[in-house]
Parts: sequence; C-alpha cells; structure tokens
Amino acid sequence: MSQIHFSQEFLFETPKGYSYQCDTTNTIIINFSDTIVKYSVRDFLIFQRKVNSVAILDMIYDLSDSCDSKLIQNTKTNFSRNLTICEIIQLRELLNGTKFTLVLHSMLNEVLNDVMV
Repeated sequence: MSQIHFSQEFLFETPKGYSYQCDTTNTIIINFSDTIVKYSVRDFLIFQRKVNSVAILDMIYDLSDSCDSKLIQNTKTNFSRNLTICEIIQLRELLNGTKFTLVLHSMLNEVLNDVMV
C-alpha cells in the first residue's frame, strides 16, 4: 500500500483494495486490485450505485459462459474492467464500506458541530 500523506484521509480497506479521501482536491481515491481511480463524491456515489445494481444472483444461476463476468465501466474516470462475480462482490464491499465511512463522518461532524454551537 502506498504512503498516505497528511492531506489524505484513509477511509476503508479490504484484502483487495483500499480507499482514501484527498482533502486538497476533495476527491475519493479507490485502489482496487492495483487499479487506482479518482472520483468526486458525486461520481463515487453514482459508481457505487452502478456496481450495487449488478444482479449477482442472476449471474450465479445463469450457467452460460457469458455470465461468468461483467463489464463494469465508468466513462468519466476511464474505469473499464471485466470483473468476475467474486471481483464484483469484493468491489461492492470496498465501495459500500467507503460510503459507510463517509456517511458516518458526515453524521459525526453534524452532531459535533451542533454540540459545539
């Protein structure tokens, strides 16, 4: 894993990747299986919903070879990979954990700001 500098806030980590937020550029950086992609918060949420919308059960029950993997792409960030079912599940775990951390940070900041005022 690369070093994280003081202007970057570590968000979430799995065995297949990690994510952090760059405070300087206000972006979320996802490193998944040695593919590094930078997202604005809005684009990250769109990509996360897109990955979550993949019908994993349909892929599992379809015995054809074409359903063993799915092309996941995001044109704004030039992310385009053909992912297996396991990789999609691993990417979901990373993205959902990252979103959970962002929401938790937001809620904590809101509560702490209300208490301090």
